[in-house]
Parts: sequence; C-alpha cells; structure tokens
Amino acid sequence: MIHGETLLLTGGAGFIGTRLCQRLDTSNHIRVLDTFARPSEAAATLAAMPNVELITGDVRDMECVARATHGADRVVHLASIAGVGTVLSNPTRTLDVALTGTRNVLEAAAAAGVARVVTFSTSEVYGRYAMNASEAADTPIGPVGEARWSYAVAKVATEHLANAYWRERGLATTSVRPFNVFGPGQVGEGAIHNFLTRLLANEPLTVNNDGRQIRSWCYVDDMVDGTLLALERPEAVGQAFNIGNPAATISVLRLAQLVARLAGVDAHIECVRKDYPDVEVRVPNIDKARELLGYEPKVSLDDGLAATISWYRQHRA
Repeated sequence: MIHGETLLLTGGAGFIGTRLCQRLDTSNHIRVLDTFARPSEAAATLAAMPNVELITGDVRDMECVARATHGADRVVHLASIAGVGTVLSNPTRTLDVALTGTRNVLEAAAAAGVARVVTFSTSEVYGRYAMNASEAADTPIGPVGEARWSYAVAKVATEHLANAYWRERGLATTSVRPFNVFGPGQVGEGAIHNFLTRLLANEPLTVNNDGRQIRSWCYVDDMVDGTLLALERPEAVGQAFNIGNPAATISVLRLAQLVARLAGVDAHIECVRKDYPDVEVRVPNIDKARELLGYEPKVSLDDGLAATISWYRQHRA
C-alpha cells in the first residue's frame, strides 16, 4: 500500500482521478494538475480533502508540468480529451493533448527521478471488434480522415512513448487500458451517464443505431484497484494492462433496459441513427492483469448500477 508519498495526478479532477484521490488522500500528499475546465463537483470535492493540492494548468505547458512533478514520488497521467462527441469536434486538440502532454509528463518525470509513472491509454486501441482482446493482440486503427480514431491513434502512440522512456531512459512506466468505466460521480458522454440523466428527467432513453453493440462495464472502484496495482507492483513496469470486467458484458440496448429495471422506471427506449463509425464489440481479456498484478474485478454490473443510480438520484439537482 502506498503510504507517506507525494503523488501527481494529471487530469486528476476527472471521474477516475477524483476516485483515486479519495483512495490515496488519507496517507499521502496528492497534487492534482488539471485545467478544471469541465463543470463538475470534483473541484469542491478535492478542495475539501486535507492532503490534496490543486494546481490549475495544462499538460501541454512544459514549465507547469515540471513544477508540478518536482518532488513527486509517483505520477498517474490521466489528462486527456475524452468522449466520442468531443473527439469528433476537436481532433487536433485531442492529438495535441495526448502527444504533447504525455511527452511533457514523461520528460518531467525522468528529470525528477520519479519512481513510477502510470499512463492511461484506452480500449479504443483495439478498433471496432475486440472480443476477448488481449494485450498481445494487434492495435488496429481506423482510416486516416475519420476523426473518431484520432483518440485511439494518439493513445497507441503514448503507449509506445511510455515504453520508450522505460527502455531508453530507465523511467519505470506502465500503461493501463480502461474498458468502459462507470460509477457514481461520472459526467460527460458515457452511455450510463446519458441513460440516468435522461431517466431522471423523465425523457426516453436513446441508444445508437440498433443498440446491439457489445460492451464490458467496469465499476470505477475496480478501475482504481487496477491503477493502484499498476502503480505499486514491480511486475507492472514496461507493460500494458487491460483493466475491465469481462463478466459484466452486455449489449447497449440490454443495458438501457437493465438500468430502467433497476431504477424501477418503465422507460421508453428509442434507437437513434448515428453516422460515425462505432465500436461493435469491446470485451477484454484480463488474464495478464490477473497473473502479473493480482487484479480481479469485484463489483458486479447490477451492484455497480444500483450504487450509481442511487448517487444520481441524490445529485439530480
């Protein structure tokens, strides 16, 4: 267990970063470097934590990153542009934040003698069809000119960059590939967030196209467990890991029905035509994380959704 250390979390005011801060706050000093551009409760939540230091800045600013990294023992690099709609509208910024930001974080960490850096990648690196996808599988990227894939190609590049810093500079790096994380406190464009905000507003739930897309859903606490293992275990260095829950696999349409049933609401579900490319199947193989990290997801889809629904009802205002 990490204790008495200084940790830097870039993008730490996001959904996963905030949960990670809550887990680490009582026994460590946490620096959160974030633009704080996305409206959420995160800034107030983090400001109330006694051991959290908030730093407003952009990972593309090398001087800012270097100052934030100085004296840090470990770094978790979460800062990124996320959400399909946001990526489609901002492909240039998506690439810039990922590529420039990750290089700045790795360079600053190497200069500061940081003991471990965990960089966040994405399950999007597996392309449109990923059934039982393992870390040894190919990482196919869609056609150039299709903005949807700018996020995935940037994340593949950041994994190569992190691994290069390990091989050439001796900086202990690890990459994690999250698979559809959800839970209390999530904002943005995720399917479960969209379902619950519409459900509580008495609006129809909408699914893209026919809703037959397959996803595996990982509760945020399981994602935090995997991140901490990657941050601590010596076996993680130089590796990439799928972090997800293959037992929580379901079609998007069935997920909408399950959310409504657990919420006790007779919701109308509408299929909405979307013309951009979508991921049809995304199911992880987590054998490597189990073997090297001792990772095991603990929260079932039903239990995670029940906790998430309860949180949204409490915070619906």
